[in-house]
Amino acid sequence: MDLGHHAPCDSLLALDELQTLEVTYPLTLVYCLACFLVQINYVVPPEELFPKSYPYRSGITKSLVRKLQSTAESVNGIFPFQKNDLVVDIGSNDGTLLSGFKKLGARVLGIEPSDIALIAQENGIETLQAFFSELIAEKISSEYGQARVVTATNVFAHMPTIQTFMLGIKKIIEPEGVFVSESHYLRDILEGNQFDSIYHEHLRFYSLHSAKSMLESYGFKVVDVEFLDNYGGSIRIYAKLASSAAEISPIVQNTLDNEKGSGILNAKNILSFADRSFNLKLELRKLLVSLQDQGKKVVGVGCPGRASTLLNYSGIDTSLMPYIAEQSTSLKIGLFLPGIHTPIVDEKLMFDEQPDYALLLSWHYSGDIIKNLRQKGLRSRIILPLPNIAID
Repeated sequence: MDLGHHAPCDSLLALDELQTLEVTYPLTLVYCLACFLVQINYVVPPEELFPKSYPYRSGITKSLVRKLQSTAESVNGIFPFQKNDLVVDIGSNDGTLLSGFKKLGARVLGIEPSDIALIAQENGIETLQAFFSELIAEKISSEYGQARVVTATNVFAHMPTIQTFMLGIKKIIEPEGVFVSESHYLRDILEGNQFDSIYHEHLRFYSLHSAKSMLESYGFKVVDVEFLDNYGGSIRIYAKLASSAAEISPIVQNTLDNEKGSGILNAKNILSFADRSFNLKLELRKLLVSLQDQGKKVVGVGCPGRASTLLNYSGIDTSLMPYIAEQSTSLKIGLFLPGIHTPIVDEKLMFDEQPDYALLLSWHYSGDIIKNLRQKGLRSRIILPLPNIAID
């Protein structure tokens, strides 16, 4: 599935950078018939995707904060940890997830390469500012000890050097410790027409089949699985060392059977997804052109990474949508989306203008966001672009 060439979704531009040449990379989805892994076929250097100035913060969206902090309770309910056990979160961002473990008495340590690590530290979450590697794993093991729990929330599928990543985890995890990964689930992507979730940060899109195959090759076994509505549908996989005494939950085999039965491992479904995505982008652009012809104003709401793919792939530029409104606390305000150069502004402008329509780019959290927008006084009709176009 070829989406063309795109700049990295979070390579937001300042005003004085708009005339500079942007570097773009191919964005093509491919599928392995042997292990069932779906991935993009070009790796952008992680230093470019996740620079020190990386603008994403998990702690500014209330619904996401609740979901991340509840991870600790979920893990503790299945694989209990004791007070002062070490929990390590890889790609810990501003420490929101670890704050849930800290509340339950665990020692916590975050690994975060961007300057968002400084925010975590200010919030009392000890954080190493670095990319996770075997070298960092040795530092953790020698200075902090072995981890009872290692988490990687929407990071596991982003790592280009998967060997270094997995060997690093083996260095820091206790013999009976648990590795908890959370990734966007392939089934939800395909069934929800989520072509906007394809961008360079997302290297791989896991089914349980493909994740299990990879984990087993590094000496781990999948022992439990949960399904979440985070990010439009995610799979949380609990893995332990193959030598662990932990029993495997029946849900693991049930999920493998369901994946086979649902057809998500069938290459024809990938091709069908590509066709549906192409048609949806045409429909969305056609809708916005029609509204413009009627003299209606449409603005964007929310600017997650997926907004870049959605708008650039659909050809929705500033002639159709003049700006994207973000929460006042967002680090993205004052910057411009790569490619189409849509300005990102404080949502106050949208509430003052009350445009005819607002295109909800964070549609995967539509329930909470629409409720919040209405409470703040937004009267605009709200367009949901996916999984199918709808107007609230």
